[in-house]
Amino acid sequence: MSEEQSKHQTNEEQKLISAEIVVSKVLRIGVLVSGLVILIGLILYLVAGESGYPADTYPTTLRGIIEGAGGLKPAAVILLGLFLLILTPVLRVGITILVFVKAKDYLYVGITSLVFVILIISLLLGKAG
Repeated sequence: MSEEQSKHQTNEEQKLISAEIVVSKVLRIGVLVSGLVILIGLILYLVAGESGYPADTYPTTLRGIIEGAGGLKPAAVILLGLFLLILTPVLRVGITILVFVKAKDYLYVGITSLVFVILIISLLLGKAG
């Protein structure tokens, strides 16, 4: 292996490592934020002693969750935290697409984009079901 090839490979490895660090930070921040939101919802629930909704009801749409969380209804705040937790790996896949585009690895851009589309479709189908 020539020195030029070795230098090029080292640069590619450094780019890959820095991209993995970015993805790792996104995952950590997503989990921490969602955990914090869930914790706030639990504290609100313990302080209020109720979910903020009539018995056995809770918001089932994203709009309902956001409106309820804006009104500091404990159940809606907890659901918002869970929704953020679900979105974290989806965001990770989206960022990975950008990393592969930057690395000009178009095979993995296609594969990761397909995974991203499948995730979005499954989220939409879950809403309908």
